[in-house]
Amino acid sequence: MRNLIDLQKKLYPDLLEIMQQRYAVLHSVDLFQPIGRRGLAEHTNLTERIVRSEIEFLHKQGFIHITSKGMHSTKEGKILLDQLADFMSEIMGLSVLEKQIKDKLQISNVIIVPGNSDKHEWVKQELGKACVGYLKQIVKSEITIAVTGGTTMAAVADVMTPLEKDSNYLFVPARGGIGEKVENQANTIVSEMARKTNGEYRLLYVPDPLSESTYQTIINEPSVNETLQQIKSADVVMHGIGDAIKMAERRKTSESLLQELKEKNAVSEAFGYYFNEYGSVVHKVRTVGIHLEDLVNINHVITIAGGTSKGQAIASYFKQGKTDVLITDEAAAKQLLRETSL
Repeated sequence: MRNLIDLQKKLYPDLLEIMQQRYAVLHSVDLFQPIGRRGLAEHTNLTERIVRSEIEFLHKQGFIHITSKGMHSTKEGKILLDQLADFMSEIMGLSVLEKQIKDKLQISNVIIVPGNSDKHEWVKQELGKACVGYLKQIVKSEITIAVTGGTTMAAVADVMTPLEKDSNYLFVPARGGIGEKVENQANTIVSEMARKTNGEYRLLYVPDPLSESTYQTIINEPSVNETLQQIKSADVVMHGIGDAIKMAERRKTSESLLQELKEKNAVSEAFGYYFNEYGSVVHKVRTVGIHLEDLVNINHVITIAGGTSKGQAIASYFKQGKTDVLITDEAAAKQLLRETSL
């Protein structure tokens, strides 16, 4: 496909440019529907004159539907987007970027979506769609899926769709909550995912972090222990990666520990572990749920993280070698390559 695209660029440069333009308009309509012409111009960075022309073309072809409330993508438009996804990825150079990240991180699978989730919230939805698409490729009946909290995982839940017909899934929180907004907590996310896939879920009402004495008391509670066993025997784990200092601040970490993390150059956080730029653990928070050592026994560990601000954190975490799949965005991937080349 790459050779064909290179030939097309030489023979029909305008054709590829128009294709990208129309794909961007249709893609934005599908993401933000119902949407008006002005909003579409802002999201695509095209002039209103060009947007008006492309809308007229896509409407005539039956790919979008225009109403008084705004534009919607039609069934045919959605099918076209799916069919063009791989081709547009090649044109935008994302497939090349994916190979570069695979080689840098030494992992088996990398999926990159266009954009920067630090700047645009819709990119997180694209990360979510990519994650759901990957899940549909790997899931089987009667499996348990463990999920962490955070805004990216909430975006996955937001775009979740049924995974497989006549299958039963159990969604469980990968660990306790850290007192963030309820919509970003793992308990809320697993219940939403279960609802949208007609699956089941279990909740884990445990704070994070815990003192040693409280931890020992809680894990001996029968109801907590039962859920904990289901979590640790999960077939799939989906998790994000946090910026170390931001995560420590969200946990309301003491000033002394915060200073210690800074002195030890902590750059990433996952599952309650803080890592420096070399992937070494510099601090561990006592939490109930999945621990780093549990990941080696899990069939599929999927990391979802995006945005320029996460580039260094991703590079740091993946030096642990505990994950085989990364779903990220273009901005994070490029930043990651810069980090690993330093």
